Amino acid sequence: MADGVAPRAGMTISVRTRRDVVVVDPERFLAAARQALRDADPALSAAEAVEAVTDVYDAVHALLDRDGMLAADAVSGELAGAGGPLPGTRESDRADGLSPAGWLQQVVLDDPRALRDYGCFLPEDPFALPRSEGK
Repeated sequence: MADGVAPRAGMTISVRTRRDVVVVDPERFLAAARQALRDADPALSAAEAVEAVTDVYDAVHALLDRDGMLAADAVSGELAGAGGPLPGTRESDRADGLSPAGWLQQVVLDDPRALRDYGCFLPEDPFALPRSEGK
């Protein structure tokens, strides 16, 4: 276990993830998102998908809903830092029009409240790190 921390009843474990992608082909990106929407609802026509996915937010949510993450197929080979691609290197031939640009995860222990405990009123910054004892 990292730093010798044993799990205990009531401990909150937060996993914070940052995943970056670069849009290299906006049309392929939108087309992939519209297809993701149609995969989720086969009764949806191509025209209806075009009306439903009109911007980056729509596209991101359609891909997240289907795949759980952007550029899901690139996770295993997507190193950040030493051993990864050189800065500024982009993949231009992906069908989704995205170039994976790294991902990081951080484990944070003992955030005072789990997200669900806030109900429908999330904190102002749900990504803020909890204060350490003594600060």
